[in-house]
Amino acid sequence: MSQRYFDLSDDVYLEGRWELGHPQDAQGTELMDPWQFRMGKPAYWPGRVRIPVEIPGTALDYSHAPFSNPVIHARVAAVFERLAPADVQFFPVDIEGQTDEFLIMNAVRRVNCIDDDASEQVCYWKPENGLPEKVGTYSIVWGMRLDASRIGSPKVFRPLHWEVSLIISEDIKLALEHLGATGVWFKDVSPLR
Repeated sequence: MSQRYFDLSDDVYLEGRWELGHPQDAQGTELMDPWQFRMGKPAYWPGRVRIPVEIPGTALDYSHAPFSNPVIHARVAAVFERLAPADVQFFPVDIEGQTDEFLIMNAVRRVNCIDDDASEQVCYWKPENGLPEKVGTYSIVWGMRLDASRIGSPKVFRPLHWEVSLIISEDIKLALEHLGATGVWFKDVSPLR
């Protein structure tokens, strides 16, 4: 049986959940480059990141700050450190009103693995779209499926040219479920059998 993969995201349908604000530096200034934490490559930030709570509610083990930056509880980070240490890096976060340890998780790998034919719909940026830096990259990926033969060893990664998705292997999904991690939402993107 081939490896299964899941798009991990924030469960926005949980009632009473918190909503996190824009990441800030220690002085409270919004980070100029919060995208660096979701580009699928190593990032750098010298100090602690602060994140305000925009809408108070139940703290989650896994949630997204703006720009889909994964903010995770230390117990969730331990799962990733144990099962995929070469695939992720962490940045300590101070969250308003929280004494527990939280971190921004950054997947440091990008993999060219989207199966265009098996996915429901894919579209690419074209010259006539007026964004020359995006030409040849995905503008839409709907019903994404991956080509497992192109993935290799990463267990956590972002698909090349569709970095909005954070992909995890099935063993990580099962470990997060076993942990009872709150806020996680999984969508199967495994190759069609």
